[in-house]
Amino acid sequence: MTDVITAIEERRTTVLFDTTRDIEDAQVTELVRLATRAPTSFNLQNWRFIAVRTPDAKARLRAVAWDQAKITEAAVTFIIIGTLADEQTLPARLAPAVEAGIMPAQMVDGWVGAAGSLYKDQPWRQRDEAVRTATLGATTLMLAAHGMGLGAGPMIGFDPEAVASEFGLANNEIPAMLVAVGYGTPENWPQKPRRPLEQVLSLV
Repeated sequence: MTDVITAIEERRTTVLFDTTRDIEDAQVTELVRLATRAPTSFNLQNWRFIAVRTPDAKARLRAVAWDQAKITEAAVTFIIIGTLADEQTLPARLAPAVEAGIMPAQMVDGWVGAAGSLYKDQPWRQRDEAVRTATLGATTLMLAAHGMGLGAGPMIGFDPEAVASEFGLANNEIPAMLVAVGYGTPENWPQKPRRPLEQVLSLV
């Protein structure tokens, strides 16, 4: 596995995939296992991942995603889903931390109350959190793919309502982005240069 800093510096957006190479179910599972190590607010873990792998499912996704070729050429394309933040899910999500002795049981109600004050009856915050969560998961998945010797490319070119309908998303689920994963071809560009730090960093 490539170390984290090297993966960040070497990772590139893969748009051209070797259609002759597939990836195993175990690799798909491991990518999502690693993606779910990303942080989420209050440990909500309000995400879901759909791994689009079969020719039929790829064709259905490509039809609602601007006919992007990499959806059918990559070994798998993940639909990265964020779920609207809901404090009522927290007791179950925090239970493993309590059972492991990481979190005192008496803290759970306080976290539920704090999350409720932040999200309850505030749909814009619920949606913002869903998108944040999905983005953190997608970024971690892409770094994991690089560490496993795979290429990955994020996509925002799709019809979210059509994706939700085609793949049976619930009303509280938002398809935030797609991430194609597979073995890249040599024609993919390296990581493009970034803006100078003095343009993006303020030390105060």
